[in-house]
Amino acid sequence: MSTEKKESFRDRIATVDPSGKRKWIFAQKPTGKWYSARTYISWFFFILFFSLPFIYVHGRPLFLFDVTQARFIIFGKVFWPQDFFIFGLAMITFIVFIVLFTAAFGRLFCGWVCPQTIFMEMFFRKIEYFIEGNAAEQRLLARAPWTGKKLFKKAGKHFLFFLFSFVIANFFLAYIIGIKALGKIITEPVHEHVGGLLSILIFSGIFYAVYAYFREQVCTVVCPYGRLQSVLLDRNSMIVAYDHKRGEPRGKFTKKVMHEQGDCIDCMQCVKVCPTGIDIRNGTQMECVGCTACIDACDAIMDKINKPLGLIRYASENGIGNREPLKYTGRMKLYTILLGVLLLLLGFLLFTRKEVDATIMRTPGMLYQQRGTDSISNLYNIKVANKTIDRIPLQLKLEGINGQVEIIGEHNSITVKEEGQGSGTFFVVLPAKIIHERKLPIRIGLYNEKEKIDEISTNFLGPVAE
Repeated sequence: MSTEKKESFRDRIATVDPSGKRKWIFAQKPTGKWYSARTYISWFFFILFFSLPFIYVHGRPLFLFDVTQARFIIFGKVFWPQDFFIFGLAMITFIVFIVLFTAAFGRLFCGWVCPQTIFMEMFFRKIEYFIEGNAAEQRLLARAPWTGKKLFKKAGKHFLFFLFSFVIANFFLAYIIGIKALGKIITEPVHEHVGGLLSILIFSGIFYAVYAYFREQVCTVVCPYGRLQSVLLDRNSMIVAYDHKRGEPRGKFTKKVMHEQGDCIDCMQCVKVCPTGIDIRNGTQMECVGCTACIDACDAIMDKINKPLGLIRYASENGIGNREPLKYTGRMKLYTILLGVLLLLLGFLLFTRKEVDATIMRTPGMLYQQRGTDSISNLYNIKVANKTIDRIPLQLKLEGINGQVEIIGEHNSITVKEEGQGSGTFFVVLPAKIIHERKLPIRIGLYNEKEKIDEISTNFLGPVAE
């Protein structure tokens, strides 16, 4: 290795030249078994992405992440801000899962099921190949002067890029507001849904900018996951790796048997197909998304020169250096136990989660009220979150104590609309003879007709005993 190469070895990301300007990546179209497998998985992903907004369970979307109303629906179950602790635990569980998964399998997620990779490599990149040709043709087109043919190809590509970005933006918004609300934005007069239309256009612009211009920079500059590799990976983690023991020293292909030469013929095919422009032979790098394109490219060359496949393959650093099999390390076992505990706790919280959540508080600044000579009352406020799809006429009853509940209003109930929130004010009236302390614990049952759905404890404030 020359002095110049030593000085420049992995000292900058592959998409930036020595002057600091961006180097555009013209990735060669990969072929092979791994690329075919990723293509099938991408089809499954596209079917899911474009069909899930249409799936409803008991009148609710299967998935909805309505941040505008702080309402989330997961597998048909509604979650409100009152359920935030469940989301917090779910996020912790997800983070532990990422740590465990990455420690064992590296960036397998990035290369196979990350939406950014799937849309870029399996959708938009294929449109680019169809219109502009393979990498060499794209490079020549980029350098060519502007002619009618070049203008037609560039305009056609960017028109399709924005068109499909617009479609993706619509479906993305459907996961936030629901497909029915999206349908209203599309079919009803524009002036009634200006905010919705602007949202669609903004998302369309973002997706278009990402897939037409920003591209692999999302993975190498924006996404923090690549930078986490340095602390999550160890020498036993499965990665896309170059077998340097077998491949080095590199040399040009010759039919003469060269015992001192490795199997790598320095054809650069692994670099040409890389969507982030790295040389996998330099070892594990932040920019590598584990897409396996280099594996397919290298295997094709090895097959042509009658060498064993797998010069670049899924392996661990210990697997390459010491010929060790993949290990289930103590760190992975600890993460697994922690993940199991979190999953059990999360499952318990979801199983015991209440469909109707209520909060009762005494009205601030008010003491008890004297009701004639034999009764005392306290004024309370109640707030109710109804997580069901049915309207509930909520009734309140005292549990285990003589007395009555008087709800302020025309009806002796608090109506809470489906998947909505309600509130009310009520008096609790108790006989004076049963109040023997300043604060008397009481229990109030919440009923939907005859069905008891919850019970809440609070305090009843009485006069100081003499």
